Amino acid sequence: MPYQVTATPIDGVLVLEPKMFGDARGFFFESFNARDFEQTTGLQRTFVQDNHSKSSQGVLRGLHYQVQHAQGKLVRVAQGSVFDVAVDIRPTSPSFGKWFGLELSAENKKQLWVPEGLAHGFLVTSESAEFLYKTTDYYHPEFERSLLWNDPTLGIEWPLHALRAEPLLAAKDLAALTFAQSGFGG
Repeated sequence: MPYQVTATPIDGVLVLEPKMFGDARGFFFESFNARDFEQTTGLQRTFVQDNHSKSSQGVLRGLHYQVQHAQGKLVRVAQGSVFDVAVDIRPTSPSFGKWFGLELSAENKKQLWVPEGLAHGFLVTSESAEFLYKTTDYYHPEFERSLLWNDPTLGIEWPLHALRAEPLLAAKDLAALTFAQSGFGG
């Protein structure tokens, strides 16, 4: 198997660990292969956009989603480490309103599949991090929304102890709505 695939408590969210080949010279792995992705996950997806961001320690990006043109995301870290989070905002999902988080790093090579209809974000826990992700739909800024990263209703356990200060947020994330304000919860 090219990937080891592990299900998570969030319906459809998967952790993928690629098969590594390494020796004294370094390592090699296929970060993505459409045929192998389909065979190991059972998912047929066409990825239309690749994104690459670099962020400093303490930067928190998210929790982002699109109200139309929802994006599935296959995410990984090429340098550094992040705490990556997916929040289920699909009202008919058995895991609606739940979150899942894990460390993605250049060292562990893990990837996270975040299906369409989830909010997604990450916190940089290393000095800096380069974050890569493939998406199943194009970015549409007019449909992008953000959930408040520290909404007590969601109760996300961000590893803030790893930071020397409060997380650094973009203006759109500072203005994010809570789960309830977004129309998802009571």
